[in-house]
Amino acid sequence: MVKTQFGIKDLENLSNVKAHTLRIWEKRYNLLEPDRTDTNIRKYDIENLKKLLNVAYLYNAGYKISKIASLDSTQIQELIKKNINGVDSEYLGNVFKSAMFEFDGDLFDTTLEKVLEKKSFREVFSEIFVPLLNEMGILWHSGTIDPSHEHFISEKIKHSIIEHSAKNKKSAFENDTPLFTLYLPYKEIHEIGLLYANYELISAGFKTVFLGANVPLESLKHLLKTKTKVIFVTYFTVLPENDNLEGYLNDFQNEIYAKSPCELWVLGRKAEKNIKKAKNITLFKDLKQFTNHLESLKKD
Repeated sequence: MVKTQFGIKDLENLSNVKAHTLRIWEKRYNLLEPDRTDTNIRKYDIENLKKLLNVAYLYNAGYKISKIASLDSTQIQELIKKNINGVDSEYLGNVFKSAMFEFDGDLFDTTLEKVLEKKSFREVFSEIFVPLLNEMGILWHSGTIDPSHEHFISEKIKHSIIEHSAKNKKSAFENDTPLFTLYLPYKEIHEIGLLYANYELISAGFKTVFLGANVPLESLKHLLKTKTKVIFVTYFTVLPENDNLEGYLNDFQNEIYAKSPCELWVLGRKAEKNIKKAKNITLFKDLKQFTNHLESLKKD
């Protein structure tokens, strides 16, 4: 069940504004209008939460709380659109959260466009989108947001990666460079990390084939029938299960590598596990290690 009311601690966690500060704002400026339980505990609805996300952003952009408190919701929204710059990444995340709660694609797009005037897409992804997605996962599991909210923000991020991949595509290297083939394991559907890996590969000038989600191992054989010097790239988010990680890599060795020599690069949080390594399998503990490795390949 999705929450319809929030405690002051929920608001603190979602907005990064301390509960003590929230109480002061509420008392001095009537900023929020909570209901109260029989025992006088504050309870805030979704409208209070959305307003606070916007207020926190403007406050950290340098506006006085007294000024913000005098504005209505439309004025606050307009002011945000004019001031998408110069704020810490955690507060920029508040604007994207606000866009999510409102299902406001224009606000998402406008915010991203403005942020990209100051930051590279790589910085936006690592500093803003990755923390935001991690938080969305926690909020979804705790019932704070509905799956529709999570789907909205995930799809907007996916589309932005695809768009910037197309914009940033460079002329591919000569034919002797490897063909990077990106896929997710069978029944794995979380594509964002893989799409971003494809963005980095394309931006670095490498040739890629994007197979996407839910690909059985045996399907990789078909590509090896027509291509040589292949590096498969995968992203372990939910699958394989922890107790089957080494089993999956062994199956890759026996079913794919044994038929035609190739490499496997593994990203995602499960790549951080203590897995026995093989000469043709590379595990990346984070995206920075992955991008650094690509830079070294370009120099070779």
